[in-house]
This record gives sequence, structure tokens and C-alpha cells, in this order.
Amino acid sequence: MARIKKEDLPKAKLNKESLRRAIRIFKFIGPHKWKFIVGMIFLVGTGSTGLIFPKLMGDMMGLIGRTGTSNEELLAIANKVGFNLLILFAFQAVFSFFRVVLFVNVTENMLASLRQATYNRLIRMPMSFFSSRQVSELNSRVSADISQIQDTFTTSIAEFIRQSMIIVGGIGIICFTSWRLALMMLAIIPVLALLAVFFGRKIRKISKGVQDSVADSNIIVGETLQGIANVKSFTNEKHENERYSNMTKEIVKQAIKGGLARGSFFSFIIFCLGGGIVYLIYYVVKMKVEGLIQPEAMVSFLFYTVMVAASIGGLPEQYASIQRAVGATERVFDLLDEPIEDIDLAAAGRDLKSRPTIKRFDGEVAFENVSFAYPSRKDFPVLKNISFKANKGETIAIVGPSGAGKSTITALILRFYDPSSGKIIIDGKNAQDYSLSELRSQMAIVPQDVLLFGGTIKENIGYGKSNATLEEIRDAARKANALDFIESFPDKFETKVGERGVQLSGGQRQRIAIARAVLKDPSILLLDEATSSLDSESERMVQEALDKLMQGRTSLVIAHRLSTIRKANKIIVIDKGEVKESGTHEELIAITDGLYRSLSKLQFELN
Repeated sequence: MARIKKEDLPKAKLNKESLRRAIRIFKFIGPHKWKFIVGMIFLVGTGSTGLIFPKLMGDMMGLIGRTGTSNEELLAIANKVGFNLLILFAFQAVFSFFRVVLFVNVTENMLASLRQATYNRLIRMPMSFFSSRQVSELNSRVSADISQIQDTFTTSIAEFIRQSMIIVGGIGIICFTSWRLALMMLAIIPVLALLAVFFGRKIRKISKGVQDSVADSNIIVGETLQGIANVKSFTNEKHENERYSNMTKEIVKQAIKGGLARGSFFSFIIFCLGGGIVYLIYYVVKMKVEGLIQPEAMVSFLFYTVMVAASIGGLPEQYASIQRAVGATERVFDLLDEPIEDIDLAAAGRDLKSRPTIKRFDGEVAFENVSFAYPSRKDFPVLKNISFKANKGETIAIVGPSGAGKSTITALILRFYDPSSGKIIIDGKNAQDYSLSELRSQMAIVPQDVLLFGGTIKENIGYGKSNATLEEIRDAARKANALDFIESFPDKFETKVGERGVQLSGGQRQRIAIARAVLKDPSILLLDEATSSLDSESERMVQEALDKLMQGRTSLVIAHRLSTIRKANKIIVIDKGEVKESGTHEELIAITDGLYRSLSKLQFELN
């Protein structure tokens, strides 16, 4: 996933409504509210001491060239002013230190609560939410958006307030010193500072265009090298070379444009900004000659002017950062406002023995006229009036062509979704009347594409029962025909499986998933084409493990290879969302023009 740059995050318009929504983030400060208040006091102290500095420096510099005062008196005044400056610096250092420490402390604790709340909400979202969102978008909410809030609360808000204080206070002091100088400064410095900001944004925009073009050229290189076999087999070297050449020419074009903009910016800084400051100095000197201003006030004015100009120049960037943070806050709260599943996080992952209030299911499952369409495609029904029943301990196989709706049945049993109409009955009770934690705690699924987490084998098997001992994990691995290959590794159960389990073969991943299901000891077992993508030897090992796992529990098996489900108590044949046939293998194979017989014959001929 491409990393999102913070400057690329969308900005929100600052208005009453957006600020009202963004201010909700302060509820995450919790017990650290007093630190934020004290930090704001130190922030005001930092800004205030900053405004005193130019006045004292004016007093110090004004002593140079002063007449009518003895050297002893000048030295005494210089000592006093110098001592006051040292005290000022000491106060400013203390204020700055505690302001930064407190703001970081408050922000990190607040964002830890926000991250935890966002993640807790995210993992309890219904499957319909995830089917309509991209993983990259959700990652952005948890990473880029919260990082933007972090930067803003740690630095940008404090700098925005401090710079605003300097601008307002500096201009106020200049007006008090000399209204003529105030008018002259306001007519020149803010205009030049804002023009400099405009130039800077223009240059950043052009630079971003160059970076994007370079990124696009790198994509071309990556695609070409990854698909080099296709490039060569289709003799498209010339086409790829021209494609890359066109992109490099675009990079040169934009880079030259950026060079012109930077050159213009430097010329502007040297001539306009420098000239404006020189003119202000000339005007101050002229006033000094005319006796309209004292040397101390003249020096103070110059310091205040520089401080105000720097603050005006930095204010737009801080304002933009706050806009991005408000936008990020809105997006995070959009996530927090989404409806969630009623999941008991405290009980999740614990086995039934540690939860005596929950009765173990017998495992009777019945579909009664169930119809279903996915929320994103409500006008396209996937299942239509499906009815069947699995008694306690039975194995029910569900077969049919691709896209018939087989996997949707397992999703409905797990209540990833609820039926559009009809009912799913478990042990004589509507599945929707059970809590999700109670329902899912008694089910286990072994999917076709097993996802392992990037930890150890022990951690992946133990995912089926959070409080499992090593002996229990070892016993589950033995029952899943996984113990031999696990113990052949140097690190045995501590072997790292790699991202998504890439260090293991397909058959090994399947057996780890089966061991995970064994450890959970479910009443209802769901097998979603668990052997369809394996070679013959791996399939034999996995099927043996599955046969052991299915003993004594209700199993619903979605099968692609019909040879694996001949011993099922009942086979349900589905096509286009409807039950077409139902019965044992012998009953279905005897139907002359039946779909099951047709699928069996086709697979036999292919084999």
C-alpha cells in the first residue's frame, strides 16, 4: 500500500459545524485534562515572554550611541537590561519545556485512547461494512489520520496560538509605540509575507507534481520487470521503452517548470522582501533624524517587525495543518459512529469451560425458507427460499456450480450477515436470538484459503483458544496430522510462519487451520472447500485430519471435489441460489438427468 503523505490529506473547511464535531476529540483526554489546561497556561507564558524580548533588546541596543549619559550609568543600565534578558530567557526556557512536555503527554495519552477506541470499533464492525470498504482506506483512518491529529495537537495548535499572540501583540505594541510605523509596517510586511506564502504553495504544488511523475515512472519500471516474461513474449520492449521515455520527458518538463518557479521565488525574496525591509529601516532612520522616535523604540520596532513577519509567514501552514486535523478527526469519528456488532470482548476467545453460563450446543441446524442478497447488491438475490436440516452429529455436504451461493450459507450460519427473509434455527432457537459471542464461540470454520498470522505456529494454533496450554496445542496438532511436520522444524512450535503463512505449504497451512479448529472444540464445524486447492498427498493428509475433526459434531461441508463427500449423511445440491436436489450420494447419483450426477460425471471425465 502506498504511504499517504500528511500534506496530501484532504482539508476540512473550518466552520461552526466542523469545529463542533472535531471538538469531540477532547472527550478522549479523560484524566489528563488538567495537564492540557496547565500546558495552555505555559503556552500563554511562552508567547508573552516572546513579546517582551524585542522591548528589552531595544533598550539594550538603544544604549549604543546614547549621549548625555556617563559610561558608569550606561554600564549599570546595560547590566540591568542584560540581567532582565537572562531572567526572560530562563522563564521562556521553563515555559517552553513544560509546554512541550505537557502537550506531548496529553496528546499521546489522548491518541492512545482514540486508537484503542477506533480499533475496538473496527474489529466489531459487521461484515457488510468491510465488504464496502477498502483495507487501505481503513488503514489510513488508523494511521495517517490519527498521525495528522497527533502532529497538530503536539505542535500546530500551540504554534498557531503562539504566532497569533505574536502577531496581535506585536502589532498592538507597534501601534502603541508609533502609529506611523504601525501603518507603514501593516502596508508592507503582511502583503509581502502573504505573497511569499503564495509562492511557496505554488512551488510545493509543482514539486509534488514532479514527485508524482517520478512515482509513476517507478511504477512503469516495477510493472515491466515483474512482467518481463510477458514483455519479451509479446516483443513489446519498444513499447515499454517509449512509455518510460515519455514519462521521463514529463519529469524533465515539470522539473524545469519548478526551477523557474524557485528562481522567481528567490528573486522575489531578494528584491521585494529585502527591499521592503530596507525601506522600513530607512523610514525608521528618517523618523529618528526628525526626532519622531527614540533609538530604543527604533530597535524594538525592527525586532517586532521581523517577529510579526515570520509569524504571518508561518500562520497559513499551521492553519492548513489544523484544517487537515479537523478533516482527519471527522473521518475518524465517522468510523466511530458506525453501527457495530454486539460482541463481548471480555469473553471472546475463551472456551466454554471458562464460561459456565453458556450451554454447549447440540449442533442442530435448520434453514427455513432462507433468502439473501448482499447489502451492496440488494436487487441480486444470492439465495432463494433455501430449506434443509442438519441433525446433531450429522455431516451435510453442500455442492453445486461456482457462484451458486454455497459459501454464502456458511457466512449466514456464522451470522456475518442476516437473512433477507426466512430463519436459521439452531437447537430449536432462531440464530438471531443468540448473542454473537455465544453463537460464534461454538462454531469453527476451515476455509479454502487459510490466513495465518505472522507469528509462530504455536500462536496460530492457539488462536482457537486464547488460554490453551502448550500440551493442548500439541494434542490439537497431533489430531490434525500436523505434529510430524511441526517437529521437523528446528524451532518446532516456535517456528515463525511469515506474513500470511508464506513459510508453510498449502497443506501445512490447512492442517494448522484444522488444529486451530480442533483446539476450539466446536459443536458446529464449517468446511469451505478445505481441500480443493491441494495436491493428492496433501489432500489425503488433510482429509484424514478432517475426518477425525468431524467425528461427534455437526459438520457442514462445502465441497468442490465430490469424491470427498460421498459418506455425508445428506448432500444438498444448489444451483443459482436454489436447492435443486437433496439426498445421499447413492440417491442423487441414481437420478438420470440430475445435476449431481452431471457434476460427478464431469469430474470423473476430467480426472
